[in-house]
Order: sequence, then C-alpha cells, then structure tokens
Amino acid sequence: MPRFAANLSMMYNEHAFLHRFAAAAGDGFAAVEFLFPYDHPASEVAAALRGAGLKQVLFNAPPGDWAAGEKGVASLPGREREFDEGLDKAIDYAQALECPRIHLMAGLVADESRRAEQHATYVANLRRAAKRLAAYGLTGLIEPINTRDIPGFLLNTQADAHAVIAEVGEPNLKVQMDLYHCQIVEGDLAMKIRKYLAGVGHIQIAGVPERHEPDLGELNHPYLFALLDQLGYEGWIGCEYRPRAGTSEGLGWLKGLR
Repeated sequence: MPRFAANLSMMYNEHAFLHRFAAAAGDGFAAVEFLFPYDHPASEVAAALRGAGLKQVLFNAPPGDWAAGEKGVASLPGREREFDEGLDKAIDYAQALECPRIHLMAGLVADESRRAEQHATYVANLRRAAKRLAAYGLTGLIEPINTRDIPGFLLNTQADAHAVIAEVGEPNLKVQMDLYHCQIVEGDLAMKIRKYLAGVGHIQIAGVPERHEPDLGELNHPYLFALLDQLGYEGWIGCEYRPRAGTSEGLGWLKGLR
C-alpha cells in the first residue's frame, strides 16, 4: 500500500496550525505536507513536527502575494530576485524540517501574448533553482494545476510539465502529479501514471469533483493505489483534500486500506 501524508493546510483545520501535527499523528499518519510554513518560525514548526514524530515530505516556496491572488512567481519576468530570495527562505525551512522536496509554483499567465516570455523565464528560473537545491540534496517540484481551481495558471497538463522538466535538464527537478488536477484537465489517469511515473517526485489525491475525501466522487482510488504498487512507486501520496465533515471522522477510506 502507498504511504500517505496528511496535508495540514487542508486537513485538520479544526486545530491551530501547530497543533495539527499531533492530530495527524494521532490518526496514524507518519508524514505531513502543507502549502506554506512561513507564518511561523522554522524552529516552532520543526518542534511541532518532531514532537509528533512525523516526517515532512513537501511544502511550497513563497508564492508572491498570495492574499492578492498570486500563485507563484517562478514564471514572472522581472521577479527573478524575489524568486531567488524566496528559494533561499524555503531552503532554510527545508533544512530545519529535514524536508527533501520544495514545490516551485509557476504563477499565472498575465497576458497570453507574453506566454513565450514567461515560459523562458520559468525555464531559466527552474534551472538556476535546481542547481541551488542540488547543493543541499533537495528536489524541486513543478505541478500542473487545473484552470477551474486556478484560472490562468501557467502549467496545466502532465505533458507540458514533463516537457519543461526535459527542457530544464536537471535531474533533481521532478513533477508533482496531483491526480485531482490531472483528472479535471485530461483524465485517463492510469495511462498517465504508466507513461509519466518515472519523472514524478510526489503524488497528491482528492475526490473529484468536490475535492473531498478520495472515497467520494468519480475516481477509483483503490485501483490507482494498486497500480502504483504494481509499478513500484515508493514515494509519498499527499492527501490534499477538504474534509467534508471533520478530518478524523472522514478517514474511513484510509482505515479501510490499512
């Protein structure tokens, strides 16, 4: 059975952020991920993580002005210095949390006529970031995201993401394959997994279409988990979903697998 990590940005919102680690451990999770840790000192997050006996498997680099709707700066011309400074901050947190992966959010397409310019900025930033991450033994991730949840996001399909990885050409840059986003944009998940798994550094799940628990909606997650086992996937699966009525109460799907 795959190994599951609780996403503490979406799950356990019944608790204050630093208390979510213990709650996840209490429900049997061995690992966690989240979007951003930067509202808390790295030492406090590390203490909550280690106090709960958990592994940190993923978080995002700073995304720009999230409150204003920004979804990353990696592809934004003129924001290279901000991207680099954000990466440095993320590396500091990754070292404190002993987290091996950092998601580098692409950002929004501001003007379709400038998409090529944004793509060139994205590739250059990712290449520079991957080299810097490699010096610390870290992996960078890029994620295709559906345009229903984030209209205008630069990267939408598995093919596009893996083409970017090939263009960057750095071995420690991988794709973050969120099956929720992939199903909404393109479907055919089993074949996508078979085709692209070698270049995938992390997987995430949620029920489709409502983004609730994975035992709800149109996807047959047990089939996909069995396929990942068959293909030898040894990474983590992030549970990046919104519990419909309490996090712990909604974990019947996980208890059934165990």
